[in-house]
Amino acid sequence: MEPPGYNCFVDRDKMDAAVQDLGPKELSCAELQELKQLARQGYWARSYALRGKVYQRLIRDIPCRTVTPDASVYSDIVGKIVGKPSSSGLPLPEFVDNTQVPSYCLNARGQDAVRKILLCIANQFPDVSFCPALPAVVALLLHYSADEAQCFENACRILACNDPSRRLLDQSFLAFESSCMTFGDLVNKYCQAAHKLMVAVSEDVLQVYADWQRWLFGELPLGHLARVFDVFLVEGYKVLYRVALAILKFFHKARAGQPLGSDSVKQDIRAFVRDIAKTVSPEKLLEKAFAIRLFSRKEIQLLQMANEKALKQKGITVKQKSVSLSKRQFVHLAVHAENFHSEIVSVKEMRDIWSWVPERFALCQPLLLFSSLQHGYSLTRFYFQCEGHEPTVLLLKTTQKEVCGAYLSTDWSERNQFGGKVGFFGTGECFVFRLQPEVQRYEWVVIKHPELTRPVSSEATATPSSLGRPTSSDPADRLSPFLATRHFNLPSKTESMFMAGGTDCLIVGGGGGQALYIDGDLNRGRTGHCDTFNNQPLCSENFLIAAVEAWGFQDPDTQ
Repeated sequence: MEPPGYNCFVDRDKMDAAVQDLGPKELSCAELQELKQLARQGYWARSYALRGKVYQRLIRDIPCRTVTPDASVYSDIVGKIVGKPSSSGLPLPEFVDNTQVPSYCLNARGQDAVRKILLCIANQFPDVSFCPALPAVVALLLHYSADEAQCFENACRILACNDPSRRLLDQSFLAFESSCMTFGDLVNKYCQAAHKLMVAVSEDVLQVYADWQRWLFGELPLGHLARVFDVFLVEGYKVLYRVALAILKFFHKARAGQPLGSDSVKQDIRAFVRDIAKTVSPEKLLEKAFAIRLFSRKEIQLLQMANEKALKQKGITVKQKSVSLSKRQFVHLAVHAENFHSEIVSVKEMRDIWSWVPERFALCQPLLLFSSLQHGYSLTRFYFQCEGHEPTVLLLKTTQKEVCGAYLSTDWSERNQFGGKVGFFGTGECFVFRLQPEVQRYEWVVIKHPELTRPVSSEATATPSSLGRPTSSDPADRLSPFLATRHFNLPSKTESMFMAGGTDCLIVGGGGGQALYIDGDLNRGRTGHCDTFNNQPLCSENFLIAAVEAWGFQDPDTQ
């Protein structure tokens, strides 16, 4: 059987000798759902020629700006921009952020072509300011392009996508950095064992997660990346999160019990991804990725918007040449030992809590809002001290020295909308935890059991352009309605009883019981299983309170 018909940019000797055009030669389906299944199954992965045809078709169908550079533009400008046959001596555009062109079995001519295409893209897309994934994307596309001009056109169409509901590549530092934060949030929720390890060994866990796109577009072997890209062109950006989460799960499994150093964990993950073919096949990687029951695309978009807004508020919109990534404090330094004092938790315990909170708030320092030892044992005073702050962390110590608490996403002032009655509010970002005698965190039940619900239909929800706008029930300064219960069709209200407060009691978690119930004198309380968090009792089921604290989040720049 004849080997695949590689183009002139490919080093045939470096390609897998086992690759043959064994698969089908044509693709006849047009339905998106069928394309999804075929992409995930690797329908065109065994045919080099068919993959090229499918890429051309999928990229041609991307909705783009009215004026999008095409192959003829490349032919017109390449000579003027490059100016000589070889571009190897020319610097790459700044937007690649010093990313090297991955070889991906390209010969010298192919690697030179990638550089020329990137330089021409920079000429045509002055608005693209930060896109370190692009060299890998262009290098991959070149495999399946007839010539440089066609590869240029395909890359331009990916960059010029103007469908607001379809996100492809990050093109600014703000988008890239918020994606890193979003990935960190997803790791926190879906890879808790790996996240715990990263927090333990990393001075700055976001520095580790900021590498996530490099795992895919740079370190992942060509065969694995091509399979990921097959699905990416059909399903979009969410696939990248899935695969990166799967990589982290495989890394954690492979390195469980082995020592990791804070100065080497990034390099260790990169090395693992480079050699992933030794232990994880492309099929196994995608199988793991799609076994993760992620939030809906809409919810991830809301989280991304919330992270972008947090970065904008802190003035982090472009990469500072003298600063690595952002102004974000290290997780281990976000709680400064010399500035932190609590009657309930140690610095280490507060750092553990800080590692659980959403990334956009991990940028902040803890701010003591209420202490029963300072402000007295009064629920009224508790509300007064906490109102105007969102989110907050509630900490509780019993007379038996048990310690538990809750991360509460919403301003306590929202309790006033119920006209004096006790009503539940909050979002699915809330969680409850215990620290003593052992550490345990319980998140919204829907996160681990998405089968309990399905997203509200698009007809009943806001359009992408209106996502994040405050509704009549949203405070004007709400970062986003991420995981708001109105986005989900829940079988009953018991799965969304996050927080409630009245003059006589404070409640966290409901349905079949309360995760926490505290009386109006901050004297007695009880805890039990509740449907919202599917938790075990956080301490003795009936307890006496020794101390209560509430902590807010303060931007270090305002201290």
